[in-house]
Amino acid sequence: MTLTDQQTKTRTTPRRKVLISGAGIAGPVLAYWLNRYGYAVTVVEKAGAPRSGGYPIDVRGTALDVVRRMGILPRLRDSHIDLRRLTFLEEDGSEVALLHPHTVTGGVAGRDLEVRRGDLTDALYTAVRDDAEFLFNDSIDTLDQSGHGVDVTFRGGSRRTFDMVFGADGTHSRTREMLFGPEERFHHYLGYCFAVFTMRNTFGLSHETVMWNAPGRAAALYAVGDDEVHAFLNFAQPEPPFDAFRDPRAQRDLVATVFADDGWEVPGMLAALRDADDVFFDAVSQIRMPRWSSGRVALVGDAAWAPSFLTGQGTSLSLVGAYMLAGSLAERDHATGFAAYEHSTRKFVTMNQALVGKGGATLFPTTPQALKERNDRLRNLSAMPAEEGRPAHSALTLPEFTPTS
Repeated sequence: MTLTDQQTKTRTTPRRKVLISGAGIAGPVLAYWLNRYGYAVTVVEKAGAPRSGGYPIDVRGTALDVVRRMGILPRLRDSHIDLRRLTFLEEDGSEVALLHPHTVTGGVAGRDLEVRRGDLTDALYTAVRDDAEFLFNDSIDTLDQSGHGVDVTFRGGSRRTFDMVFGADGTHSRTREMLFGPEERFHHYLGYCFAVFTMRNTFGLSHETVMWNAPGRAAALYAVGDDEVHAFLNFAQPEPPFDAFRDPRAQRDLVATVFADDGWEVPGMLAALRDADDVFFDAVSQIRMPRWSSGRVALVGDAAWAPSFLTGQGTSLSLVGAYMLAGSLAERDHATGFAAYEHSTRKFVTMNQALVGKGGATLFPTTPQALKERNDRLRNLSAMPAEEGRPAHSALTLPEFTPTS
C-alpha cells in the first residue's frame, strides 16, 4: 500500500466511536491513547468539571513511562511534593521512629513522584481536552449491547450509539454494576474504614506526615505545604458499615465514637471533622474480578481492580492499565483487543494488589502485640530510602503500540 493509499484510507474509513465513563485518572489516559490510535472519543463525567484538590497520590515504576510518553512528566516533576519525613508515634504521643517515607512505601527517591491528585488530573485533562468530547454533569443511565454497537441512554436524556464503552468510574462503578451485577460480588473488604479531610495546619508541619497509632486505630496529619493538612482517621471494623456509606452524618458519628477516648491531636481532628466540607469516607477494600470485559464493554482502573490505598499503587495501576487497554485495541477488534488487554495486564495488577499485606501490617496493627512488633521493626529500619522500588512497581515493561494504517 502506497502512502497515498494509506492517506485515502485514513480519510474515508469512519472513525470508531467510543464512550468512556469517568474523567478521573484512567479515563483521560484511555481517551488520550485511543485518540492517538484513531478513535473518536467521548468522555462522560457526572461532576461539573475535572475534580481538583484531593489527597496526594504516587506515580511509580512502570506508570512513570506512561506519563513520560504522554509528555506530561516535566509538568508533574514541577508539582512533586517531596515529602521529607514520616514520623510514627506511640499511643501516648512519644516518638517511635522518624523515617524517610520511601523506606516504608518502597518508593525510589529522585525518581518516583508524589503529587496532589488535582495536579495529575489537570495535567491529564489538559493533554486530551482538545482531542476528545467531554460531557460534564451527565452519566450513563442504560446500556444495551447489540451486534452493531452499544446503545447508550444518558441521564440527561440523550441517546447515542458507540462501538465500545469503557467504565473508568471508580471503585463503586455504575458501569460495572450494569454489566456484571452488584458490587458485593467483587468487593473484598480488608477490615478497615477511613475518613480523610482537610483542616488548618496549626501544628507547624511541612512536607511531612505524622502518624499516631493505637491497636486498631490510626490518626495521621499529612502536610504537603504549610497552610493546611490532610487529616486521616483509620480504624479496624469487622464488617463494612453499609448503612453509613450513603449517610455523611452517620459517617461522622461512627468515626467520633471509635476515636472518642483517644488523645494526641485526635480530639481536635474530630472537631475539624464535624465542620469539614470535603470529608471522604469509605471502606478499605479491593475489587477482584475474573474478567474485565463483556461484549463491547470493558472496565479499567479502580472499576476493574481497585487495589486499595494500602498498596500505594491505585494511581499507577490506573495509568498503566489505561495505556495497555488502549494499545491492545490499536490494531484489533474489540473481542481480540479485550483478550489481549487481560492477557498482558492481569499479572501486573495481581502482583500489585498483593502488596496490600505489607501496607496493612505496617500502618494499622490491630492488636497490642502486633503494634509492639511493628514499632520494634520500625526502630530497626534504616532512615535512608531504598535504591530500588518494590519489584511489583516495575514488573511490566510498556510495549510500543502502533495505530492501524
